[in-house]
Amino acid sequence: MELGVYSFGDTHRDPKTGRMVGAHQRLRELIAEIELADQVGLDVFGVGEHHRPDFAVSAPAVVLAAAAERTTTIRLTSAVTVLSSDDPVRVFQQYATVDLLSDGRAEIMAGRGSFTESFPLFGYDLHDYESLFAEKLDLLLALREQETVTWAGRYRARLDQQTIYPRPLQEPIPIWIAVGGTPNSVVRAGTLGLPMGIAIIGGAPARFRPLAELYRSAARDAGHEPATLQLGINSFCYIAETSQQAAEEFYPGYAEVMTQLGRERGWGPSSYHQFEQLRAPHGSLLVGSPEEVAEKILYEHELFGHSRFLAQMDIGRQPHERVMRAIELFGTRVAPVVRRELGASAAVPVAPSAGPVD
Repeated sequence: MELGVYSFGDTHRDPKTGRMVGAHQRLRELIAEIELADQVGLDVFGVGEHHRPDFAVSAPAVVLAAAAERTTTIRLTSAVTVLSSDDPVRVFQQYATVDLLSDGRAEIMAGRGSFTESFPLFGYDLHDYESLFAEKLDLLLALREQETVTWAGRYRARLDQQTIYPRPLQEPIPIWIAVGGTPNSVVRAGTLGLPMGIAIIGGAPARFRPLAELYRSAARDAGHEPATLQLGINSFCYIAETSQQAAEEFYPGYAEVMTQLGRERGWGPSSYHQFEQLRAPHGSLLVGSPEEVAEKILYEHELFGHSRFLAQMDIGRQPHERVMRAIELFGTRVAPVVRRELGASAAVPVAPSAGPVD
């Protein structure tokens, strides 16, 4: 199983100083976190796309290009590219460029987005939410398969024998589909035979098992061999030396973010009781000691048989130094256990320096 981290580049108020950690500082910290993940032997780092003040990253390809120059082996992916409101030609060109800069380590994870601010920003109608994604994914796949493309759709100017450059080093560059819990999205990914990532940020992971089964069933019906498909699980995760320390450090920022999202989406406020339920062995939060997190990853592997796990660690007010320590523990103490139990081989991680950002 591939193990990695993903981030939205959350901006926040430093709980120690009370000062806002803005986009300038947060982006520098994010590059340091990606560099550390590479040093400790993790396999993947993903960067999300948002267009709102609580996240620093609106252009993940730019961040990943910077990270490409500071890393050597870790794969670099969007998490996600909001394809519905973007131009597939520019997405392909940007990630082909990242692929060239990284010597073939770039990936695209395409999704419709869990927030909607990009639609009015780029002049799209939310009523076209589903059809925009379907059409733009069709074009993105055509661009990946052919250097010279003729294509026509409803939302973008047609292409008549247009050649698209640069071409990526990888042929083909991986394109993943990110889903929440929508069966139609799952069926689409399976039918196309594309890798799929499931975001599990609440409830019991076992409830998402039917989505994995539906994905493999749709792939089989479309003539794809399910055993060759890649399935990823993306979840909130935080690791400290002890279970109590992990809970105490992670909960305040997590609760603040989830309560804010609750106000936006009509949910109730987050409570510590709910947090502890989700942190239990069969809940969706992987928050605890290295041993607890390793056990939970292995439990979820029994449910899904997935090939990739990505951890989102920097929720809310989590200071950079704590995120760096959590990444270090993930690479040096969690990953070896998971790989040993699943029979996977990996490079031996180096002992990093989690010092300040230069």
